[in-house]
Amino acid sequence: MSDINKKSFGVWMDSHNAIIVGKENVDNGEFVVLGHVKNAGPDNNSNEKNSNNQEISLTQKFFKEIASKMPNVDQIHITGTGQSQEQFIKFLAESAQYKNAVSTESTSNKMSDENLIAYIAEHFN
Repeated sequence: MSDINKKSFGVWMDSHNAIIVGKENVDNGEFVVLGHVKNAGPDNNSNEKNSNNQEISLTQKFFKEIASKMPNVDQIHITGTGQSQEQFIKFLAESAQYKNAVSTESTSNKMSDENLIAYIAEHFN
């Protein structure tokens, strides 16, 4: 299968925000922003254990929401700041639907939607 027909996605993410980029018609067309996902983070909780559990639950929910915008991934490039990308790649690898997706990652500062589209399009060309 050539790269042209692969379902390719890009994600810029940090621990609180994600921008998902994919092709207009899933397997062809120009890259466009498919959505933005926010993770508000845990509430102010005086109990450290409850706060940690809430943070883990919210992170899993955040990852599931990102993944829901990317049906049938063949290849994905994840970029951003912090450790979120590594955690998200691990999440995808542990999910039956995404375990065969080819994942690559890089580190980058936050960029505009337009710059992210150009960055991801260049990555997959």
